Amino acid sequence: MSQKKLVKQLLKKLDKLEADREKLIDKLGKALDKLDKKVAAKKTPAKKVPAKKSPAAKKTPVKKAPAKKAPRKKTPAKRGAAKKAPAKTQATAPNDID
Repeated sequence: MSQKKLVKQLLKKLDKLEADREKLIDKLGKALDKLDKKVAAKKTPAKKVPAKKSPAAKKTPVKKAPAKKAPRKKTPAKRGAAKKAPAKTQATAPNDID
């Protein structure tokens, strides 16, 4: 095939693809418009009338079950912390000069 024929075929395919693209864009626009209308309708619903409560539907006090605490694991006593440092004695204070 010559290059001119190839170019013509490719241009035809390109034109067809562009037409398909425009159709799809139109469909998408219409679908978005419908969706916007539905969303707008949902945002402004009519006032709802509260349902009447039957006397049998009165709330009864609910007793709360005491929360169970997880048992704590016993930690071994630290032996190093039990030792006390010897008390420092104040032999001579720097301010006690005679």
